[in-house]
Amino acid sequence: MTQSIPQQGTAPATRQAGGRGRAVVVIGAGPYGLSVAAHLRAAGVDVRVFGEVMGSWRHAMATGMFLKSTPAATDLSAPVPDGRLADFRRERGEPELTELTPIPCEVFTAYGMWFTDRFVGDVTARQVTSLQRAPDGFTVHLDDGEPVPASAVVVATGLRPMAHIPRNLLHLAPQGPGADAVLSHTSHHTDLSRYAGQRVAVIGGGQSALESSALLHEAGAHPHVLIRSGTVRWGTTPVLHRPLVNRLARPASPLGSGWPLAALCRAPQTVRHLPAPARLLVHRRALGPSGGWWLRERVDGIVPLHTHCRISQAHLTDGQAHLQLTGEEDGLREFTAGHVLAATGYRIDIDALPFLPPPLRTAIARIPGSSAPRLTGAFESTVPGLYFTGALAAPTFGPMLRFVAGTAFAAHCITRHLARRTTRR
Repeated sequence: MTQSIPQQGTAPATRQAGGRGRAVVVIGAGPYGLSVAAHLRAAGVDVRVFGEVMGSWRHAMATGMFLKSTPAATDLSAPVPDGRLADFRRERGEPELTELTPIPCEVFTAYGMWFTDRFVGDVTARQVTSLQRAPDGFTVHLDDGEPVPASAVVVATGLRPMAHIPRNLLHLAPQGPGADAVLSHTSHHTDLSRYAGQRVAVIGGGQSALESSALLHEAGAHPHVLIRSGTVRWGTTPVLHRPLVNRLARPASPLGSGWPLAALCRAPQTVRHLPAPARLLVHRRALGPSGGWWLRERVDGIVPLHTHCRISQAHLTDGQAHLQLTGEEDGLREFTAGHVLAATGYRIDIDALPFLPPPLRTAIARIPGSSAPRLTGAFESTVPGLYFTGALAAPTFGPMLRFVAGTAFAAHCITRHLARRTTRR
C-alpha cells in the first residue's frame, strides 16, 4: 500500500518506546488498531501494525450489508481534525451522509483504507501467531516465523475470533461450522446468495439476524428467523432537527438517545469504577437486540419471524438440520433447514485469542464473573505493557467500546500512557 501521509498526520521523528529496535506493536488493523496507530505515530512513538487493513469488514460481512451506526458515530480517530468519514466523502467529491442515510459496509471499508494511507502508513498484512514475554517487553512471532521485538503490545483484534455458536448446534457441523457446512456463523460469510433456493434457519433477533434474513430472501433463499424473545425491536426513524425540549429530555449519543446512553458515552472512565457485577450488567443490558429503522420494510411481513422460540434439540439427517423447538407462539414445533445460520453474536473471552499462549493468558487477570481482561484506565492489563482495546475493553469501560464511536477515547488513553512511558525511558 502506498504511503501518503501529510506532515501534520505523523510526527517527523519517532521515539523508541523501549529498548533498541523495539517498537510498540499493534495487533489488528481495524478501526481501533488504525486509530491507536495513527495517534501513536503522531505522538512520535515508533509503532508497527500487523493485520489486514479492515480485514473483518472485508471478509466477515455479507455483501449488501449496512452499518447500524449513524455517520456521526462511525468516525475513526485521527490525530488531526480532517480524518472523519465526512472528510473522506468530501475528498472524493461525494455528498456528506446524514442520519437518514444508512452507510454501506463497502463505503466504511473504503474509508478505513483511505484513513490508513493518510494517517497510519505501512501496515504489515501478516498474522501474529504467538506473543511471548521478553526481558525488555515482548517478542511477537509472525506467520512466516519472523520474531519481532516489542516494547509494548496493543491487542485490537476485534470480535471475529470470539464468534459464538450455541453448543447444542455445534454437532450439526462435525467438521466445524462454516459456509460449506450445514451450520455457520454470520462472520463466516461475504456472500449469502450461495443459499438461493434453500430453506435457512436464522438464529437470533438482532441486527445481524434480521439483515441476514433480508439478504437471504432477496437472494432467493427461504429464511425463517428463530427468536428467543417475545418481540422484535426496531429502531425509530431519526429526526434531523429535534426541538430543544426533546434534546434536553433525551440527549443524543453515539449509541442512541436518552440520558442513560449519553452518560455511558460521556463518562467511560466512571464506568470502570463501578463494581464488577454492575459493569457486566451494563455491558450485557445497555443495548438489547434490535434492527435498524431502515431495515424494517425489508423484513417485517416479508420474512417469517418466530418469536418465543428456543431450540431444544438439533440433529443432522441426510444433510439436513432438524430442529426441535419449544415455546413458539404460532405452534411451530419442528423445523427442517438445509442450512442453519447462527446470528448469535460474540462472547468476550481472551482465551479465544489463538496467539496468547497459556502462561500469558494465566497472567492476565479477568474481571470477576467474566473472561474479559481487567484493565487500568489506560487500557493496560495486569501484564505490564500489554493493552487491550475495542470490544475486549467494553466490559471495563462500557458499551461504547463495542462500536467505532469508542476509538477516540481508547486512542487518546493508550497513546497518552505509552508516550509517558517513552519519555520516562
